[in-house]
Amino acid sequence: MISQSRVTILVKASPQPSKKHNETVCCAGIDDRGQWKRLFPIRFRQLSGEKAFSRWDIVQCQHSAPTTDSRKESCRVHEETIEIVGKVKRDVEKSSIVDKSIVSSEKEAISNGASLAVIRPTNVDLKWIRRSSDELDIARQSYIQQAAQLSLLDKELEAYQPCPFEFKMHYQDGSGPHKKTCADWETAATFYKLSREMEEHAVLEHLRNTYCEQYVKKGLVFALGNMQKRPQTWQLLGIFPVEATKQGSLW
Repeated sequence: MISQSRVTILVKASPQPSKKHNETVCCAGIDDRGQWKRLFPIRFRQLSGEKAFSRWDIVQCQHSAPTTDSRKESCRVHEETIEIVGKVKRDVEKSSIVDKSIVSSEKEAISNGASLAVIRPTNVDLKWIRRSSDELDIARQSYIQQAAQLSLLDKELEAYQPCPFEFKMHYQDGSGPHKKTCADWETAATFYKLSREMEEHAVLEHLRNTYCEQYVKKGLVFALGNMQKRPQTWQLLGIFPVEATKQGSLW
């Protein structure tokens, strides 16, 4: 059965090679009923300009039930039906969308049978590890192989360049301390953009200041999601600021 949803995008993770779908991106958001939707497979770098959505875009699309993914939020998207129909711009609207879905911890999300969640972390610290040349070569070859396998009908892509650093967030939620690798596409994209203008160490400190100070002051939010093949493993898929809803602010 084919369904249709309008989804406010909150998650756009880094591209990952896929044997079945070429290069895919984990995208997810909240629909008009306040329910999570995981949109897959999205070959994001092959989407044309009018379909290439960003966080806070409102996307309308048709989808079917997936055949190999039992997570309740997952939808098999009919990629050709993707349409950007709006954008959430006002802070009060962003707060309303997020705060209705906030849970205290990853543990609470699991107890609710969820595979996606947003939390408000505390005591955050961004750390990074330089990836070895061997790790980068292996990752780079995976993307090169994916690009080479595209059919003549697919849009030609340059092989995606993996980030030279692995970013890790240390934080606490309602169940205790955690450490997770950051899979948010915007983090790697920001690193590459700023690296054209700034020294590497300055870029890294800029990211730390942005996430751990500026975002914290406004209201830091993490989007988390588990893995299909290893559902006990949760990943950090999105990092962004949203003010907490103030009492009476919507009335």
